[in-house]
Amino acid sequence: MINSTQISYFTLSAYFDTGPFKYMYFVIILSLYILIVSANLLLIVVICMNRSLHEPMYMFLCSLFVNELYGSSGLFPFLLTQILSDIHTVSASFCFLQIFCVHSYGAVEYFNLAVMSYDRYLAICYPLQYNTRMTFNKIAMLIALTWLYPCFAMVVLLSLSTPLQLCGNIINKVYCATHSVVKLSCSDTSLINIYGLIATFGTILGALLLILYTYMRILKVCFSGSKQTRQKAVSTCTPHLASLLNFSFGASFEILQSRFDMNTLPNMLRIFLSLYFLTCQPLFNPLMYGLKMSKIRLTCKSLLLKADY
Repeated sequence: MINSTQISYFTLSAYFDTGPFKYMYFVIILSLYILIVSANLLLIVVICMNRSLHEPMYMFLCSLFVNELYGSSGLFPFLLTQILSDIHTVSASFCFLQIFCVHSYGAVEYFNLAVMSYDRYLAICYPLQYNTRMTFNKIAMLIALTWLYPCFAMVVLLSLSTPLQLCGNIINKVYCATHSVVKLSCSDTSLINIYGLIATFGTILGALLLILYTYMRILKVCFSGSKQTRQKAVSTCTPHLASLLNFSFGASFEILQSRFDMNTLPNMLRIFLSLYFLTCQPLFNPLMYGLKMSKIRLTCKSLLLKADY
């Protein structure tokens, strides 16, 4: 029986020899990371620097874009290093740090999308009371809760998982994840499994129930309201729903893969789907909101035109 304090590194066994193609993969991943950082940073700067965008909806969007930078930065530099390396190992301390980043990113994403749906609910269902209900203090409190609760939940999870006695150090993934480490334990993991399930499904179900409730109310107002109300609802809610569905697809596969045996799927497909929510969502959100939200799109255009001159 090996004590967890004696495990100094983990081996990531999902990597395979790509030969000379590793440089091509490196360039592709690096280009994707640069594109993600550039797109999200651009929109964060646009929202922060433009006074006309200092509205609740755009503040929540800014928080969402910051989370995309946070999640992708917890993965991409690590992936780039591993692609070029011949030995795919990671220190135990960095592995747990990556676990914290990846899992808290997912929880913050769901909470952020839930808060944004609540904001749209107030704007569409209570337009005259919106400014009094969505005050600066309330915005700050909602954003703080969006970030602090997942971080606290992850601190608890790591405090339960780091003392586990491990009987191996091989993780069958291309990055570190909680359940992959827990499966290596040769001691009782009942408590951490129960907490993990409660935390995971509590976060997802809580966010989805709030989103479902707000959209039911929004649809009710749309069907009974004017054409202008319906157009406003469609223009502001379409990017949000697309973002939610895209992220839920990737997160669902990752949760299923961590709990069930997916070895029947091709290795490349499993790697792609396990990385989907960490690679596609950070690029999908800035492109979707940048193209669909007219205020952001027009502001970006004016900035680019000024840059040309």
